[in-house]
Amino acid sequence: MEIPKVAFFPLFLALSFLAGEAFPAKNPFQPGIVMPTEKGPDDDEVGTRWAVLVAGSKGYGNYRHQADVCHAYQLLKKGGLKEENIVVFMFDDIANSELNPRPGTIINHPQGDDLYAGVPKDYTGENVTAENLYAVIMGDKAAVKGGSGKVVASKPNDRIFLYYSDHGGPGVLGMPNMPFLYAMDFIEVLKKKHATGTYKEMVIYVEACESGSIFEGIMPKDLNIYVTTASNAQESSFGTYCPGMDPPPPPEYITCLGDLYSVAWMEDSETHNLKRETVNQQYKAVKSRTSNGNTFAAGSHVMEYGSHGIKPEKLYLYQGFDPASVNLPPPPNDGLSRMDVVNQRDAELLFLWHMYKRSENRSTKKAAILEEIRKTVTYRNHLDGSIELVGTLLFGPKNGPDVLNKVREAGSPLVDDWQCLKPMVRAFEGKCGSLTQYGMKHMRAFANICNSGISEATMEEASGVACAGYAAGNSSPVTVGFSA
Repeated sequence: MEIPKVAFFPLFLALSFLAGEAFPAKNPFQPGIVMPTEKGPDDDEVGTRWAVLVAGSKGYGNYRHQADVCHAYQLLKKGGLKEENIVVFMFDDIANSELNPRPGTIINHPQGDDLYAGVPKDYTGENVTAENLYAVIMGDKAAVKGGSGKVVASKPNDRIFLYYSDHGGPGVLGMPNMPFLYAMDFIEVLKKKHATGTYKEMVIYVEACESGSIFEGIMPKDLNIYVTTASNAQESSFGTYCPGMDPPPPPEYITCLGDLYSVAWMEDSETHNLKRETVNQQYKAVKSRTSNGNTFAAGSHVMEYGSHGIKPEKLYLYQGFDPASVNLPPPPNDGLSRMDVVNQRDAELLFLWHMYKRSENRSTKKAAILEEIRKTVTYRNHLDGSIELVGTLLFGPKNGPDVLNKVREAGSPLVDDWQCLKPMVRAFEGKCGSLTQYGMKHMRAFANICNSGISEATMEEASGVACAGYAAGNSSPVTVGFSA
């Protein structure tokens, strides 16, 4: 065989050229293999990429949500997004928590590296609010209260990527400070943003229980916004990489490191060339992995809403492109690897249980943790029983459960009058105590009470009767309230 004259090539290119027929995937001159210096077909049309990353919880038991967001930041930064164009919301009480076995470090995978270093502290602590999130999306610096003041100052040719991770419930997403994010409020912000003409397209990923309910029946298809959610409108999402699971976190960790849907999209992005993978390909891969091998009792249905015309676009337009990924495979894998998971709402109890097991026998701390578990379970039972009794009082013992648990047809909004939902929650909380993140699961009951035409005064009266034995001044184990 005659050796081509390639002396002026680097040695690895010459060898790759000679091996091209036997190993076509390694041939740098084969069509479809993009060199790091090559431009994709859309490069000249790309404006500025913006990103908003939101961890909506606080507390070490919710470690995974801030870990998800830190992971997303590092992924986008490697993809070339500038720090000035990435806005981060996180309470920032995890990395330096006394419970963190690796102070100043956050990981999102059992063998993962630190993801906390370099993450900007744009909106932390009391500044992680729905109000600030709305102002950031709108690019309204004057409306921001506290924080870095960084906003999405996008222009007509720019693209925006928004990722949210936390607890949720029908029609709501959590925030560590009141009020939480209500679906219609969020949709109205997206409509206003579109009306300003200050972006080209937007992609939104949402990790939360019942996250589909934020968009079901109310997300317009003409805003140039494409959305995927971790679950449909009536099911939980799941935490993963938790103690006792396979794979387990490092032995010193007593909390979950990540969430199934979030881990699925980020690990997919890290193992593929995003100049060749489309939004739709990632949606399919994440949908498959989040179903957990089609075992939906331990997995959820990833949903999509909004402008489906964005789906054929390449992911790098939103998440950037890491040159190190240039020769990674273009199509996603099937995503069917089975993972151990825990219901988002039970992750708190799992955390407390492992903290209890780690404590020394007969210690004061062990007794205090056991009491915290007892209080948490007792309060959950109080919420469940109170909601059930309210239903009985309003609709009778026979019809109450059916009314409260009624699920509307797919494509229908959760509630007819979104302005009714907040007062109904306030009426209940005023008599029965905070819903807490666990109690979010009952938001469908409040929506159905609204849909049945019950007045706020009647709801307050029924809640007062249902919770008559609830001691004045009593509070839930979780100090964050729920109402607006």
